[in-house]
Amino acid sequence: MKKLFILMMASILVMSLLIGCGSQKAAEQKAPEKKFINIATGGTAGVYYPLGGAIAEILNKNVPGINATAQSTGASVANINMLKDGKVELAMVQNDTAYYAFKGIEMFKDKQVANMRGVATLYNETIQMIVLEESPIKTLNDLKGKKVAVGSIGSGTEANARQILEAYGLAYTDLNPQYLSFGEAANGLKDGNVDVAFVTAGAPTAAIQDIAFQKKIRLLPVEADKVDALIKKYPFYAKQLVKANTYPGQTTDIETVAVKAMLVVPENLDADIVYKMTKAIYGNTDRLKAAHKLGEGITKESALEGMPIPIHPGAEKFFKEK
Repeated sequence: MKKLFILMMASILVMSLLIGCGSQKAAEQKAPEKKFINIATGGTAGVYYPLGGAIAEILNKNVPGINATAQSTGASVANINMLKDGKVELAMVQNDTAYYAFKGIEMFKDKQVANMRGVATLYNETIQMIVLEESPIKTLNDLKGKKVAVGSIGSGTEANARQILEAYGLAYTDLNPQYLSFGEAANGLKDGNVDVAFVTAGAPTAAIQDIAFQKKIRLLPVEADKVDALIKKYPFYAKQLVKANTYPGQTTDIETVAVKAMLVVPENLDADIVYKMTKAIYGNTDRLKAAHKLGEGITKESALEGMPIPIHPGAEKFFKEK
């Protein structure tokens, strides 16, 4: 009898262990594997950083198994290099810079990044040329011999400046180029060390607002024929109007051109993950609007405008849905 009792207890123990192992395996199978999504944005004072933070929040709340984090970076060029090196899975970049990288031209000459795919274009990044109100410079035709802040060396702004000057028949040899960041260019204008500053950023731009609160400024236009010529030669440009009162003291609309901010991913990122991320982002655009005013321009309807590189299959699947 005693032996029978011991045998029964041993059988119960074995069955319990087997059930426990089975439950554990089932739990392991049910628990989704964590996928870390590092998002490359830009400087903390810019537009990319708050929008990137909002995107990370959206993904964490709406895509099971995703652990997304936004990080401050040196923006477009740095972000593409980080993506290429496998350090980030999602990056915010200018569409013209993405085009250069994919083609292996401009700052990516001999450094082609062919394994990058587009997710969506977001909002317009306006190319703004700023002078002080009292400046004798009225149009871009007046830049010969002037000190012109054209952006940091190798930046998207610098390429924009060079292309726009080219449309006016000007080269750097015709003027005195200053390779300055937005902040440095703003200080240069205020101090009189810069005559004109090129800035490529969503309008209103904090660096320009800062000048306008201290000194009266003007924005130089890009004439309609030059706009058409730029768009014909460079497919990533779009017409852009900087509406009156965008900046203090700006009383008239200014016609210029813009490029677009966009999202890119590695070509080999799982299509289902990209689909779910894209769906989550465009299902929660109110959060993007709350993060920054320029989030108002982020819509599903405009998400493929100015797309300069092949779109990722996961994103394409989402945009093809009704």
